[in-house]
Amino acid sequence: MSAEIKLMISLSLILLISPFLSNKLKFPISVVEIVLGIVFGAFHLIDHHNHYFKLLAEVGFLFLMLLAGMEVNLKELLKLDRKIIKKGIMFLVFLYQLAFLIVFLSSLNFIYVIVFSLISVGLLLAIQQEIGKTIWLDLALKIGVLGELLSILFLTILSEYLEYSLSKELLINIFILIGVLVLMGVVFVLFRTLLWWYPNLKHSLMPGIDKYHQDVRIAMSLFFIMIAVMMILKIDVVLGAFVVGVFLRTFFDHNHKLEHKLAPLGFGFLITIFFVHVGSSIDLSRFSLDMLKDILILTFVMIGIRVLSAFVFIKDIGLKRSILFGLSLSMPLTLLIATATLAKLNHYIEEREYIILVITAVLEVIIVMFGVKFINKLQFQKKDS
Repeated sequence: MSAEIKLMISLSLILLISPFLSNKLKFPISVVEIVLGIVFGAFHLIDHHNHYFKLLAEVGFLFLMLLAGMEVNLKELLKLDRKIIKKGIMFLVFLYQLAFLIVFLSSLNFIYVIVFSLISVGLLLAIQQEIGKTIWLDLALKIGVLGELLSILFLTILSEYLEYSLSKELLINIFILIGVLVLMGVVFVLFRTLLWWYPNLKHSLMPGIDKYHQDVRIAMSLFFIMIAVMMILKIDVVLGAFVVGVFLRTFFDHNHKLEHKLAPLGFGFLITIFFVHVGSSIDLSRFSLDMLKDILILTFVMIGIRVLSAFVFIKDIGLKRSILFGLSLSMPLTLLIATATLAKLNHYIEEREYIILVITAVLEVIIVMFGVKFINKLQFQKKDS
């Protein structure tokens, strides 16, 4: 049997069984897909070096960033209470300070400043499905969006640094990046003004009911156009995919069906391919007890600094909810894997560190999911219950 046929059969099996395992084990399906990728890769049923597999995985990751961007509504962010924004900024400042302090004292590679401070809101929806809407979870979603925007920005700058190092080209590309961000801001303002003058335009561009699926066509066109623009400008395409998602959510939030139309293609196929590819790229033969120790230390440091930083909210929401807030923002699964993949592709970290970072990303999700459910049932104080 050829490698291509084994790959197609293996991917088909994973696509088929992962939802059942996720429901049975009560784990996020992304974790299950990564673990299945590790298992199938260990038995040589999947070759992560396959060109088409890698290409689909890259498209899947960018599609994931598109959907992540669709969690961000800039209009809602601008309406946030000043007190919440102030406390949120304090939380992020403390997080970055703790990350820098630990890296400095431990003499770690500077990339760990970004690793320790990554925030992603994607899996917060999984928590919401488990325990419902709560005050601390709503707050985590709002502040998490600010953290994710920063994480995406730093990830883009890291990509430029890994490619050009400290050189003239790096400075030029950072200025180009700043220019692109400013231009995007101008486009957002102009488009908001245009919709103010012509409010029916957004309904014309993205009608609620349309047999040609015009909304999906526009979304995918913007997705590929922005990726092409980023490639021309030699800026990390991750930023382009994320910005398109933000644009769609901000200006076409009247079309509530768009995300539900795009999500099945992503989570039902492309994003699954990405997570399986990540899992299959882990070589278990290199795993050791020494690595397990590093994984556990890294996991608890990343969770610990978020919980400590979350204490800025203790007067507002209490001890228990502050801990839950910090825990819920300790699952930067996709961005941590993206950072590890980026560093590995640019030969900035070795295979050992890559495996540690990916397994840490998975372990964090497992610990947080169980930890949130357990702590949420505890009674700390009357105001925390």
